[in-house]
Amino acid sequence: MAEPLLTIGVFARRSRLSIKALRLYKRLGLLLPAEIDPQTGYRRYRESQLFTARLIVGLRRLDMPLSEVVRVISVAGEVGASVLTSYWEWVERRLAAQRELAEELRQSLLWGESRFATFDIRERDQPEQIVVSETCAVDIAALTATTADMTEQLTRSAAAHGGASGERFVIYHGEVNEDSIGPIEICIPVTTESTATRREPAHRQAYVSVTKAQFGWPQILSAYDAVERWIDQHGRRRIGSPREMYRADFDPASAAPTDEACDVIFPIA
Repeated sequence: MAEPLLTIGVFARRSRLSIKALRLYKRLGLLLPAEIDPQTGYRRYRESQLFTARLIVGLRRLDMPLSEVVRVISVAGEVGASVLTSYWEWVERRLAAQRELAEELRQSLLWGESRFATFDIRERDQPEQIVVSETCAVDIAALTATTADMTEQLTRSAAAHGGASGERFVIYHGEVNEDSIGPIEICIPVTTESTATRREPAHRQAYVSVTKAQFGWPQILSAYDAVERWIDQHGRRRIGSPREMYRADFDPASAAPTDEACDVIFPIA
């Protein structure tokens, strides 16, 4: 017996998705109609697709970005469940960090800027570097997974260029937060130049070392704010995008809260 086909109106009502959302998910390839009438363009869906549609509804109620929803739906089963678990663990870490930030901001409102976390801001000269790099646009939810995947690829590329000659760093060419999908560039310094590398110019840096306890998002934003305040107070000028340079021996799973994780850096003049 053939499976019943539902009109888009009926499917929207039963799945609790709007027709506008169904059109968007069709464009994304997330939820395709089972049949499109070539004459009228009317779309119909199989009744069995209601499971996928309701799964999408639930994931969106978790505020999961569409990029992550696509990952969950495309693999389903145990792999999809693992993606969901990783996402929710990230949400819980973010909420814990936001509670700490809310308390810090509350204290600052009561007592002024002096109650903000204090950081030891320093300066140094960074010589010119040859780097292998990769640039992509990413949202905050996918930042960790994306940088891990791209770092793995770049590590292989670095091996073909004499190996890494310095610590990996990520340049934030745009804002990456809940509202912005900014371009980031992951860089690994190497010893050998080729058409696949570029030169990172020499420059002076204002920077602060961040511990594991300060490393999570959004806590790390306090370090960015501190460096920017220092630059303004000391008459310096920003000349490039901010970046994070990661300790090669930093392991988030085993590191103590006081272990240094990375440097938050602003190129200055």
